[in-house]
Amino acid sequence: MPSELDRIYDAAIAEVTGEGGRIQVGRDPDSGLAIVTNLPPTLPTLFDIFCGLHADMEAVVAGDERLSFSDLNRQATSLARALVARGVGKGDRIGIVMRNCPAWIVTWMAVLKAGGVATLLNGWWRGEEMMHALTLTRPKLMIADAPRGERLQAAGCPIPLVILPIEGPIESAIAPLMDAGEADLPIVLPTDDATILFTSGSTGLAKGAVSTHRAVTTAVYTYAMGLAALLGIRQASGNPPAPPRTLINVPLFHVTGEVPVLLNSFVIGRTMVLMPKWDPEEALRLIEKEKITYFVGVPTMSMELAQSPSRTKYDLSSLTDIAAGGAARPVAHVERLEKTFTGAQPALGYGLTETNAVGCSNFWSNYHDKPASTGRVMQPLVELAILGDGDAHLPAGERGEIAIRSAANIRGYWNDEAATRAAITADGYFRTGDIGYLDEDGYLFIVDRKKDIIIRGGENISAQEVEAALYGDPLVTEAAVFGIPDERLGEAPAAVIYGEKGGLDSASVLAFLSERLAAFKLPAVIWIADRPLPKLGTGKIDKGALRAHYRDAAQVG
Repeated sequence: MPSELDRIYDAAIAEVTGEGGRIQVGRDPDSGLAIVTNLPPTLPTLFDIFCGLHADMEAVVAGDERLSFSDLNRQATSLARALVARGVGKGDRIGIVMRNCPAWIVTWMAVLKAGGVATLLNGWWRGEEMMHALTLTRPKLMIADAPRGERLQAAGCPIPLVILPIEGPIESAIAPLMDAGEADLPIVLPTDDATILFTSGSTGLAKGAVSTHRAVTTAVYTYAMGLAALLGIRQASGNPPAPPRTLINVPLFHVTGEVPVLLNSFVIGRTMVLMPKWDPEEALRLIEKEKITYFVGVPTMSMELAQSPSRTKYDLSSLTDIAAGGAARPVAHVERLEKTFTGAQPALGYGLTETNAVGCSNFWSNYHDKPASTGRVMQPLVELAILGDGDAHLPAGERGEIAIRSAANIRGYWNDEAATRAAITADGYFRTGDIGYLDEDGYLFIVDRKKDIIIRGGENISAQEVEAALYGDPLVTEAAVFGIPDERLGEAPAAVIYGEKGGLDSASVLAFLSERLAAFKLPAVIWIADRPLPKLGTGKIDKGALRAHYRDAAQVG
């Protein structure tokens, strides 16, 4: 039976999207999928329209630098013209790899305005991982901050590279890109490619998930629609919220940082306070100083705020919402957050890079009542199915693979038709690789994972990629990597290795890996077996048996 909040929320969505509502919904003439018809269908027009609408509002706070939405758009337009003059054309991939900073935002906007495809590299990657992304997507230009630029140079980056001095104000930060003059900007269409984000799949090396402008804007409006409904509910209850301000403490190269946080802030006129890296004490300080209303991150971040011994030193009364995504939030955390942040309500979202972060959401009293659920599907733009044999759609209560369909889904993986075909059903649903079921109220419960993926604090780690790196050690004969529980980060990778020549040492193996993999991919535990690893009848290593044998021995916290 639908909850009272479900009924109120559904009525609010109907008002927002109904006749005369602020957001009008129609059907894409090509795909037949639901889209928003009265808002900009491309990112350049989204920037122009909403930066004009919120022109004088504070958009970005980064240390002492404060920029309005008008400032952002003006700087991005000038840089876009400079990029076109430099030779950037429609469809050219332009790589961006920087820590969170105003220059990241302005550069990303400019690439999109220039008709380029913003190719967002993971800033935590080591040189070899970056080189894989460059080999795959072949950007025309790489734009980096100094530490990541040095990493690229050390790896032998074959692509023209511009390193930005991001510590300075925005004009000086982007100055190295402004030396080619200015040229006219192209017309960008909804069907043009907009972004490539990298995702670690079960096959090992990262794949490039490609989204069109239509896909990204549809995802943004999906979130904006939900916030508009919640705003209406708050206003009707006589409790209008303060002007929205969010702390950007998740990396902007992640889909959560890019779509529901960054892009959605343009639409709703929300101030973004940037953190260059995660630090709980600094987050608490900024929440008080900048009167942050909305906090989102992987579940461990909100718990670190709740558990911080410094928490009571700060006035956190401005917070109204503490959201999480990217990983499962333990049920016990929900009650802890409710008791700790009495003026803020926890929420949880479920989406993927390949769905541009849209999927399901659970919030307010519904999340309190069903804390193990990731919520209901984000209607009316998103559809969800539980797939059984032959991709049959299963009824409520039956377990199967979770699949999501919307105009926000990626068009495919860059230069990987086989992976694209495998990921998308004949009727257009993206296979998430997660196993779950819907209850009688339409709430999704995730119970297992089909892919060989470990999620460590919101970062997807391919077990096969770590295994491949282990096999690069000449002393390793056999290797198996799997997830083990981690109290703080949810999961952590662990490895069992065997060397027929002997001489293996976990510390030296870890040092070997640290030169080849980002720190978040490194195993928390490495066990050295004294005999060959167990095998299945197919000859493959029996990870199930290894996991069952070793997980109880893990002490990761």
